[in-house]
Amino acid sequence: MVGPVLEVSHVFCCPNQVRGALSWNTGYGGLLAFGTSCSVVLYDPQQKVVINNLNGHTGRVNCLQWIRRLDCSPSSELVSGGSDNRVIHWEIENNQVLKTVRLQGHEGPVYAVHAIYQSDPSDGVIRTLIASAASDSTVRLWSKKGLEVKYLQTLNFGEGCVLTVCLSVLPDTNVPILACGDDDSKIHLFIQQDDQFQKVLSLCGHEDWIRGVDWTTIGSDLLLASCSQDSLIRIWRLYMKPTSLETEDDSIKLKENTFTLQDEGISITAAIMLETVLSGHDNWVNSIHWLPPFYEDGVLQQQVKLLSVSMDKSMILWAPDEESGIWLEQVRVGEVGGNTMGFYGCQFGENGTMIIAQAVHGAMHLWKQKATNRRQWIPDLVISGHFDGVQDLIWDPEGEFIITTSTDQTTRLFAPWKKKGQSLVTWHEIARPQIHGYDLKCLAMIDRFQFVSGADEKVLRVFAAPRNFVENFCSISGQSLDHLLYDDDPDFPEGATVPALGLSNKAVYPGDLLPQVYEDNALSNNPAFDYDIIFQPAVLSVPPTEDHLLQNTLWPEVQKLYGHGHEIFCVTCNNSKTLLASACKAAQKEHAAIILWSTMSWKQVQSLVFHTLTVTQMAFSPDDKFLLAVSRDRTWSLWKRQDVTSPEFDPFFSLFAFTNKITSVHSRIIWSCDWSPDSKYFFTGSRDKKVVVWGECNSNDDLVEHTIGPCSSVLDVGSSVTAVSVCPLLSPAQRYVIALGLESGKICLYSWKKTSQEVNDWTLCIETNPSQSHALGIRRISWKNCNRNTRRRQQGIEWLHFASCGEDHTVKIYRVNRCALTDSPQPASPDGS
Repeated sequence: MVGPVLEVSHVFCCPNQVRGALSWNTGYGGLLAFGTSCSVVLYDPQQKVVINNLNGHTGRVNCLQWIRRLDCSPSSELVSGGSDNRVIHWEIENNQVLKTVRLQGHEGPVYAVHAIYQSDPSDGVIRTLIASAASDSTVRLWSKKGLEVKYLQTLNFGEGCVLTVCLSVLPDTNVPILACGDDDSKIHLFIQQDDQFQKVLSLCGHEDWIRGVDWTTIGSDLLLASCSQDSLIRIWRLYMKPTSLETEDDSIKLKENTFTLQDEGISITAAIMLETVLSGHDNWVNSIHWLPPFYEDGVLQQQVKLLSVSMDKSMILWAPDEESGIWLEQVRVGEVGGNTMGFYGCQFGENGTMIIAQAVHGAMHLWKQKATNRRQWIPDLVISGHFDGVQDLIWDPEGEFIITTSTDQTTRLFAPWKKKGQSLVTWHEIARPQIHGYDLKCLAMIDRFQFVSGADEKVLRVFAAPRNFVENFCSISGQSLDHLLYDDDPDFPEGATVPALGLSNKAVYPGDLLPQVYEDNALSNNPAFDYDIIFQPAVLSVPPTEDHLLQNTLWPEVQKLYGHGHEIFCVTCNNSKTLLASACKAAQKEHAAIILWSTMSWKQVQSLVFHTLTVTQMAFSPDDKFLLAVSRDRTWSLWKRQDVTSPEFDPFFSLFAFTNKITSVHSRIIWSCDWSPDSKYFFTGSRDKKVVVWGECNSNDDLVEHTIGPCSSVLDVGSSVTAVSVCPLLSPAQRYVIALGLESGKICLYSWKKTSQEVNDWTLCIETNPSQSHALGIRRISWKNCNRNTRRRQQGIEWLHFASCGEDHTVKIYRVNRCALTDSPQPASPDGS
């Protein structure tokens, strides 16, 4: 075995669109955990890379939390809850899963989870206390000690629904206290007595659903912060009342609520009272978070700071004034512009020097405290990605960036960036060329800075990169501008914007831009100024932050292609970039036609009618002589290019070969297809779990239909095959290398070579382990393009790269050790390398 065989180089994703799907580990260098689809992602905000993804849930991850250690050191355990009605306790060691414990019992999706460490009163051993709330109107509690997990109790809330829970321990005792935020606008407090939780108080004051509760210890007291849909934050102080009798004074005091408890046989009275009400948001307050205690220069620091986020698109940092003790707004940050709806979650990180907010549409916003001015916070880079299933991806012709498209109605562009002074190369989203009103399904590159996309509409849309993107791409990736762009071209748009109520990206030219310095009256007196234009160019040497991506990275739409009768389903471009083929959803033959378009005139060239149901994928052969199409009707069709000598006519395609119900090997939908790099064979993958190689396509009879049969044994991979992609380079043993994406989320690399007996012609080289795999079905795999010079020196190529995307909202870039793609199967290493 030659070193690592398969590695996940880069991952792009973002949190689920739910409250509580984000948690930052305490301490410097801690990991940020968030739920993406069915996975828990561990992300390093310092290195800007995904460390691991934890696959265990079978439904969406709705909530998670790192369990805070008693000594305030970084935690190695976390809990998560999902729509699969489960709670999972994860134990992490060296950023890998050591063990998991699945806690079951809820009859509905779990929407809130919290856990603390506590000393067991019976033997003093540390145990983990876990509380979870679900849509079944219950809160369940468990105790975990070592390998033993004990179910404690179910708290039933009848018609109500608990939206948030938080555990702590009463001051100077070993008694746990649980706060539950309910949709009855009350906070219900429970304490544990004799291993059972008993209700002691209900805190009233909020006038709408409780969205967040959070405990923190300040000296000998507990502070409870609560936030609500009434736009207010309330802070409550809980303290233990002295046992000695004291005379009452006449000073004015707020009303206190008291309750009694037993701790080691001693009766204790506790009191809780309202400390303050914070009014700064003007919409629902969705989440709050206290700054956890941390060590600085060996000294434990406990700073009283509270973070809150709201649907008003703002995040506020609150703290009491040092002299008066009055709570004041210290910092306010948030989103500016864009089609957004506010924030769901917030967290402190890096000992309070970084704060992060999770937006409703999934994106994360990170701000960092300036070292020279601690009251000033500046945006910083953080991971980004799609927040719904990723349907298609493609590399640019030079293999330097990828473009992806998703049912989250966005098209995104990811490219590498090397931070100045560092050797590590990280990939980031540097443009969001299309933000649409329909779910996007497919795309194809026409040239390096031009692509076409198809969505759940009958129109294909063509986009071209504006000047500002090209300049910033070259600056970020270190490319030269000389051969990419002419600065003196007046017809080259600077950027793009979307008019009100529009779906088309409108080009913005230099003369349309808002002046950098202006006066209000000067603008109002300028009738030529277009108030719809919000794009402003920016010179970037680092990847843009979320605010910039939302507003200033659209690409102008240069063409619309009409002709299909239903929603676009797939599109592809030939290798010479002269022809575009597209197909739409279809239930009958006339709608299942493939339309060919000229990329020079954008006119329809031909309509290819054969299939009776939706064409699911198409692929031109590398030599552009053939067009292959596979369909829901369980057949494929092969069209051969007929070159016409007259320059007045475009080349047309005629049906060369096909399968039918009798000759087809596949018995279910054929989802994917691809060609061998030499154009001799093509590969098909189907829902029937089979992969078949067909060929050879070398007949010279132009107008005669041919029968092309399988030239391989039928490969059964055990799961529905949803993506097939053939590597442009052969293995060192001169075998074809094929990447297969499965409905289970696994990726398998096989090598194949035609043999006379068609026996043992397939060899499994490697398959992804659970942490490398996707959590749901894979939609597309694409190998990084290799140019001719690379192919000439292919014997010296050590690493091959491919990208994958899936229904788990995730895009991944893998690298494969080509020298390890031998005839002997190579297992993936457990640590993901």
